Amino acid sequence: MTELDVMPISLVAHTVFCPRRAWLEVQGEEADSLAITAGTLAHARVDDTTESRPGTERAMLIHSNQYGLSGRCDVVDAVGEHGLSIIEYKSTPVRRRPEITESQRIQVLAQALCLKEMGYDIADASVYFVNHHKQVSIAVNPSSLQECSEWIHRARAVARGLTAPEPLLDDARCTGCSHAAVCLPDENCHPDGEGVRSISAADPHGSILHILTPGARACLREGRVVVQKNGEVLASHPLEQVCGLVVHGNIDLTSALIRELLWRGHTIVWCSGRGRVVGWATSARSPNGQIRVHQHVMSELGCLPVAQKMIQAKISNQATLLRRNGEHTDAVAVLRGLGRQVNSTGCLPELFALEGRAAQTYFGAFPTMLKGSTGRAFVDSWPGREGRGATDPLNAALNFGYGLLLADCIRALVACGLDPHGGFLHSPNRNKPALALDLMEEFRSPLADSVIVTCINTGALKIDMFSRTLGDSRLTTPGKVALTSAYERRATTTIVHPVFGYSVSWRRAIEVQARIILGVIDGTRSEYRGMTTR
Repeated sequence: MTELDVMPISLVAHTVFCPRRAWLEVQGEEADSLAITAGTLAHARVDDTTESRPGTERAMLIHSNQYGLSGRCDVVDAVGEHGLSIIEYKSTPVRRRPEITESQRIQVLAQALCLKEMGYDIADASVYFVNHHKQVSIAVNPSSLQECSEWIHRARAVARGLTAPEPLLDDARCTGCSHAAVCLPDENCHPDGEGVRSISAADPHGSILHILTPGARACLREGRVVVQKNGEVLASHPLEQVCGLVVHGNIDLTSALIRELLWRGHTIVWCSGRGRVVGWATSARSPNGQIRVHQHVMSELGCLPVAQKMIQAKISNQATLLRRNGEHTDAVAVLRGLGRQVNSTGCLPELFALEGRAAQTYFGAFPTMLKGSTGRAFVDSWPGREGRGATDPLNAALNFGYGLLLADCIRALVACGLDPHGGFLHSPNRNKPALALDLMEEFRSPLADSVIVTCINTGALKIDMFSRTLGDSRLTTPGKVALTSAYERRATTTIVHPVFGYSVSWRRAIEVQARIILGVIDGTRSEYRGMTTR
């Protein structure tokens, strides 16, 4: 049998609950929730095979060649000469009735089919609700087993499907589903934001760690990420509270730390001392492998509508930041006008030309957002926007901020199982993370630029936090710490999503946009819509 021929019984149960969730699980999308944690705890004892005793088998492995199933029974009791009794353990909140759901019933019936093929007779079956201490019976008869067989065939069809099933429409099951944050059911059913409930899971518990001290070494010690230099401990953070790592400059990581982070599915991003992303490491268990094939096909063929929406959102956000903080109303009007012309472009070169005009207008007015003596110090040495090899502090700060943002975009795309290289706007031909650069366009102004403007205007970032080396301007370690801390505060700030209307952090908003891109690729969304601020 092939990998698709043998299915876990849990996949059949997930199909009964929601075919889309089952398909996402086949793609490798992993999610966690309070309900899953409670279920894991409920199984903690019954899954221990050492607790088995004569007449009772715990965590019994079962299979069916006929149906291509594998799994295990929580508890199987011998019932005299009448066969076996199947007991499935479940956790349900006390405030809910201990009632068997359809997915639970089919799960137990699938177990019965496996045991019958293995030569056992089934006397009875039930679900034991651990929070209620109540056992509820399930009827095992030819008609129920036939129904289960039909669900097995449906589950196999879902598993082999090339595109995701449609999300459930305004269904109560979505509210408590562990995969709501990756499925985005309401967001896909109501792309204009009308009727969207605040059901998306909160941001992953944990922090993004930035290691900034040159010559430091990070290791894993007693369940903590420890950063030290010359024998001195600089920082110590619980591993359980880490969901990503960004390394800046010449810093060593131990293999044990790298292995543990990758095993947990966390992405590690390495940046140069100037903040430029130089590489990243991800887990081998990346989801949506087949969809990455479609992504690269779309990237090769081109997808102008997606690129247009990204640039339209970028220009709109540039205008908003200038309106809020600058003193150049003419530039704001020009940007609004250019934004309205985006959809009329007929090819990528036309789109790039329009984006270039917008960038020239935006950065021409950028100095008006910098206030006070600190702001004037940055403006006095400002030659205009420069990328690599910045010769002035303001450009050096912008480049560093864009590096932080790019790291976030890479992590968001990797979390979705997308390849950061297969872009629709930027070309992957120059071996750049094109899709990550695409995604960051609409977040440059509201995230990176706004952080730098605020840091300069509040005095958190000063001109003396920069050094000059071989004609280039570079942030010193205190400057990197100040800018990184401000960026993290901004990235974790909660806002109201302008399209969907629920509370979301900026970092989570990046992943939402990444999953909208995923929806365009896998066919569940007809169009991409950029995120704009007002």
